Amino acid sequence: MKKSCGIELSPYDNVTSFPVDEALGYASPIRTPMACPANAAAMAVTTLLRSAAKVAVYTTFLEPYSRIMGLNLPSGVHVTRGYDTSGIKKIYFKSIPFDINPSTGEIDYDKLEEKAFSFCPHLIICGSSAYPRDWDYARFCSIANKCGALLLCDMADVSGLIAAQEAANPFEHCEIVTTPPYKSLTGPTAGMIFYRKGQPEDAIYNFEDKTVISPSLLSGPHNSQVGVLAVALQQARSLEFKAYAKQVKANAVALGNYLLSKGYKLLTGGTDNHLILWDLRPLGLTGNMVEKLCNLCGITVKKKAVLGDSSAKAPRGVLIGTHAMTCMDFMEKDFEQIGEFLHRAVTITSTIQKQHGKLMKDFDKGLDNNEDIEALKVHVQKFSVLHRHAQFLSRP
Repeated sequence: MKKSCGIELSPYDNVTSFPVDEALGYASPIRTPMACPANAAAMAVTTLLRSAAKVAVYTTFLEPYSRIMGLNLPSGVHVTRGYDTSGIKKIYFKSIPFDINPSTGEIDYDKLEEKAFSFCPHLIICGSSAYPRDWDYARFCSIANKCGALLLCDMADVSGLIAAQEAANPFEHCEIVTTPPYKSLTGPTAGMIFYRKGQPEDAIYNFEDKTVISPSLLSGPHNSQVGVLAVALQQARSLEFKAYAKQVKANAVALGNYLLSKGYKLLTGGTDNHLILWDLRPLGLTGNMVEKLCNLCGITVKKKAVLGDSSAKAPRGVLIGTHAMTCMDFMEKDFEQIGEFLHRAVTITSTIQKQHGKLMKDFDKGLDNNEDIEALKVHVQKFSVLHRHAQFLSRP
């Protein structure tokens, strides 16, 4: 429904392009080629999600009880990037996180280096699902080299921007890079693992001899899925895709500036990519409340933990992405209007909480037959439908 009459601001979802849709619907035979590219970098493709791709990386390059180091979950990372869940470290690996600077919201590279020297990890993970700034991959590489650690970049959320040269390039500094193609790359559901190959500058890479993707996690790559992925990657080389990636960033800046003009707090004070992490702590609200109310109004956002949260189940932030609506030709002025919708949604959320209480079970009572919610829903649907109609009429 939100694709036709709503606003999709989830940072984890996107709209596939027409060529990718056509390739997905093409009846191709499923074969299992086993050849590996014979260049300086090799790529493995899984038809599973990125979580399985990272499991493949961990089990390929690390011994049991190896030490891994990644960004802490409340600092904006995905749970598969080294976060220590109860019991897991005792079975597989030892993990210690690094955090963002609580005053700036950005990564403190000096403290990261100090912690890395103390912990001596075998693998350092960079990349985040909720970090709105660019990453200093060169500094990560320097720290990893000093510790004798491998450097893994999970570029899942910004891979499309990297392909369009609108974000920093991790391939120059990381031994391993993973990503799914279904986010900012507008591709199919799958997972990609890039790893170095050969003997450059006295370093010998024999990663392809270690990979456990086949047959441990996958009997073999499926040509049907790999073909669709090839369509998406070819599309990412086009000038149209580069223009799209540039617009994604411009729309994020426009939306972020509008929210800042309303007095709201954003982690890091803005964005360098398509992500906006809205800090709800000054408002006394939770991400659960704002996410639920926005969904009722036809707006998709995602609750997200911010630094200082004790539980990811009750986060005090909301994460917003601009790539899906940019696919539908929304521009800066459109995102300013979306910012106004979000402002109204948060205002309604605050009113309901004051009237009914801070517990979710009490908050839910204020959602039924709420005239403000219904009015906002009508405005969101009208705005979305009119924009799509104008978009349809403007096409040749």
